[in-house]
Amino acid sequence: MLELTMVAVSAADAGATAGMTTAQAPSAPGAVLRVGRDAAGCRLVTPEDWLFVSRAHLEFRCGADGTWELTWLRGSQPEPASEVRLTAGGSAWPLNPGATVPLPRGGSGEIVVQDRGGPRSVNVGFYHEV
Repeated sequence: MLELTMVAVSAADAGATAGMTTAQAPSAPGAVLRVGRDAAGCRLVTPEDWLFVSRAHLEFRCGADGTWELTWLRGSQPEPASEVRLTAGGSAWPLNPGATVPLPRGGSGEIVVQDRGGPRSVNVGFYHEV
């Protein structure tokens, strides 16, 4: 099971968790969870006017062996309006647009989508229960 918890944070409400949303999916091959502005295609939806987040920005996909991967989906703009970083196991590293990275099996961490143009971010915590 992969559990996701998302909060959209602006400078005005830093530290607030009132807008927290969650999603989960079983660790079954082909299971998918997406994060973005498009409510029709994403399980976790950011504010519609936060254009630094693509309609479908992040995708969590379960592989044949029950492990999960994170992909920063390529948006329609040639230069992304955000930066994405992953923190897990005490380490943090940036992701490139289009990059896919494995999530730690049985681990937890956070993905932060940071607006390059202002003090806003989308913080997605994850926990992979085995």
